[in-house]
Parts: sequence; C-alpha cells; structure tokens
Amino acid sequence: MASIRREIHVAVAADRAWDALRDVGRIHERVVKGFVTDCRLEGDTRVVTFANGMTVRERIVDVDDAQRRVAWAVAEAPFEHYNASVQAFDEGGDRTRLVWIADLLPHALAERVASMIDEGMGAMKQTLESAGAAGGSA
Repeated sequence: MASIRREIHVAVAADRAWDALRDVGRIHERVVKGFVTDCRLEGDTRVVTFANGMTVRERIVDVDDAQRRVAWAVAEAPFEHYNASVQAFDEGGDRTRLVWIADLLPHALAERVASMIDEGMGAMKQTLESAGAAGGSA
C-alpha cells in the first residue's frame, strides 16, 4: 500500500483554517479553489470535480472538531483502497500546520496521487491565506 504524507504551513489562525476545512461541501470555494472546480454533498458523500476533469465520490468518514481533522474515503475505480485526511495544527498566532495523509492501492497510482496532493496543497495555501477564506467567509 502506498502512503503519502505532505505538510505545509499557512499564515492563518488554526480556528480560521479549521472553519474552512470542516466545511466539507464547500472545499472548492474555501479550501482548494482552482484545484477543485465543483463540490456537492449527497448525504455523507461529497462529489468532487477536479480541475483536470476527474470526478470522485468521497465518503466523509469523520469531521473531528477536537482534533481539527477531516477524513474521507474513496471506494471506486481506479482505487482498490483510498483513505485520506487533512488535519490542522495550531502553531500559534496566525500560523497553522496542515498535514494531508493518503493511503491507497494500487501502489501504481501513488505518483499520480502524490502529484495531485502537491497541487492541492499549493491551492490550499493560496486559498486559505487569501483575505476572504482567512476571514471565515468566501
């Protein structure tokens, strides 16, 4: 199984970053603008459309306010297994460390997924640090 872990620091207070992350149906507006072009909720599943045209159904596994962690899973092709999470850690003041972890099969998809996560982290930093998202309203 491939395991991918990425982290970045953003110049946003942890409470504000978490407010955006926990809004799981609006990630295309509040978290990863440009990387995700559309997102809609269908019960506990979000349908995510990426800028590259790929659409994925992500089942929301947990939104943990105490740990500031969102976890989701994908149970469809091309994945045999996929689970991921993003967690926000308070670094004090207006700094937050974000950690994105994904575990997946088949291993052959690891490079492609890692590249998408890297792109997503860049979009996350830009979106969260923008005035609208940092203020809790996008």
